[in-house]
Parts: sequence; structure tokens; C-alpha cells
Amino acid sequence: MSGEILSQNEIDALLSALSTGEMDADELKKEEEEKKVKVYDFKRALRFSKDQIRSLTRMHDNFARILTTFFSAQLRTYVQIAVVSADQIPYEEFIRSIPNQTILNVFEVPPLEGRILMEVNPNVAYAMLDRLLGGKGLSVNKVDNLTEIETKIMSNMFERAFENYREAWVNLVDIDPLMAEFEVNSQFLQMVSPNETVVVISLNTTIGETTGMINICIPHVVLEPIIPKLSVHYWMQNPDKKERAPGELEKLEKRIKKADVSVVAELGHSAISIEEFLTLAIGDVIELKQRINEPLSVKVGQKPKFTAQPGKINKQLAVQILDHIEGGEDDDE
Repeated sequence: MSGEILSQNEIDALLSALSTGEMDADELKKEEEEKKVKVYDFKRALRFSKDQIRSLTRMHDNFARILTTFFSAQLRTYVQIAVVSADQIPYEEFIRSIPNQTILNVFEVPPLEGRILMEVNPNVAYAMLDRLLGGKGLSVNKVDNLTEIETKIMSNMFERAFENYREAWVNLVDIDPLMAEFEVNSQFLQMVSPNETVVVISLNTTIGETTGMINICIPHVVLEPIIPKLSVHYWMQNPDKKERAPGELEKLEKRIKKADVSVVAELGHSAISIEEFLTLAIGDVIELKQRINEPLSVKVGQKPKFTAQPGKINKQLAVQILDHIEGGEDDDE
């Protein structure tokens, strides 16, 4: 029996319902005696916490932004890619959820074990292929009879796209994505056992007027060595507090100090026409737009950093630094 205490109003409402026949006392007793059982499917084991799934989602949000930039540059058309879901399901269920004929790119990600699958909906893949070949980005789904040339173009494009996966994983582990297999029939692909838990990240992809999905399937065996790094604590820790190798900063500073940079003192500049340039002869004088009493500009690595005045030291030409150029050291261009 439950230890919950009913209020007087609740008691009155219950007695009224019993007296009018709206509720049956026998049914209430039977319902109380029945055991409440929560069904658990052992084939659909949850091996990742919600916190770890959220971390993977953040990683692939970054990957989606990188892919958007990459495909926009390659295809020269409107591209929008965004994460819409992240789920952990059995591998068999994932294979049943995708078309029998689709674009399947299998990648190895050393030093991690196992392989990662990137499934691209044929509508999206053919829109990309059409743009690469100079078309408007129209989709014609004929993945079952891809030509050898189309296969090569597609595999090269997705291989270069997946190279950007390294940047999405940089905070966890330094991976080296390598394409291991290109397939179009999902029934011929068996990466892991059917009951193995995989994380499926679904990316909604828009290429021009064509929309479809790109699915990233990551088996548990790939993520197992880095599961501790998927916690919020790891992601939120201050990167400045991460351990550094002894003497790392000192070695870096020494190497930077030994780097060679060019230093140029510019006496002045002028502008002439092509015709004047072609008629120049020995003895001609070119007037510079620099007065002799004005300081010279000293450039370091082609960037103006100082002002100086000309002179001589031990019968050699030299310049003496007068002042810093404002903003010169902060110029990141």
C-alpha cells in the first residue's frame, strides 16, 4: 500500500466516484496488486551516458560547420549542414534504417581501433557530383549503376571532406582519417556485430535546392579508449592547466629567436607609367615621393615596424631607429 495521505477533498471525490459507479473497487484493488515492470531490451544496451552523447554532439556541431565551409568552397553553391540528432542504437538497426542502395564511405581513424562509417544519402551525393561536373546541382538517384568515373570522383570528394574530421577531434585525440572502403550496398557492409552499440550522428544537409541526410556511424569499439574524455569535466577544464612537457616553452622560445626575418629600410617609392618604364635609360633620374628630411620606413617581414634616419657606420650605410610605428606589432595580416 502506498503511504501517501489523501486530503479531505480527494477522499470525498473518491467516495463519490465509487458510489456513482465511475470507478470499480475491484479494479482498483487488482491494479494495486499488479507489479509494475519496466521493459528492458538487452539488444539495445545503452553504453553511453547522456553527458557523453552531448559531448559527441558538440564535436559534430563543429564538424558540421567545417563541412559547410568545405563543401561551399568546393561546390560554389549554397550549402548548409547541421546536426539534427545523436542516438545510440544497435548496428543492425542502423543498417535497416538506411536505404539498401546508398553511398557508404568507411574510414579508419588511427590510433583508434575500429572504423567509422559516413553514409551519404544518394540525393545529396548526386547533387554534389552534378555541381562538381559543372551542373546546377540536380539530383538523379541511380546509385545502383555508378560508373567508374563517378565512383572515383565521389570517393575522392568524400575522402577530402573527411580529412576535416581530424579538426573536430583535436581536443580528444589526434586522429589520421584514412578511407578504407567505398560501397553502395549496405547489405555487403559488416563493420561490427549486429548487436554492437553504435552512436549515429545525423546531419541534415542542403545543397542548393536538394536536401538529404549524412549519417556518421561510430561503433563503441572506436570510442571505448576515449570515453573518460567525453565527460563535461574534461571539456570544461582550463586548457592552460593541461600538463606540458618539461622545457617545452623554453625550447619553443629558443627556436623562435633563431628564426630569420628580412629587415628592409625603404628610401622611398614612386609611380611611373609602363611607357616611361620602357624608355628608361642610363643616367635618367626617378623622383621619389620621400623628402630627404622625412624619416625612413623600416619593414620587418614586409610589415612596417619602425621609423629610422639614414647614416653611416665604419664607412657602411646604416639606419638609426627613431620610433615604433603604431599598430605595427599588432598587424596580423
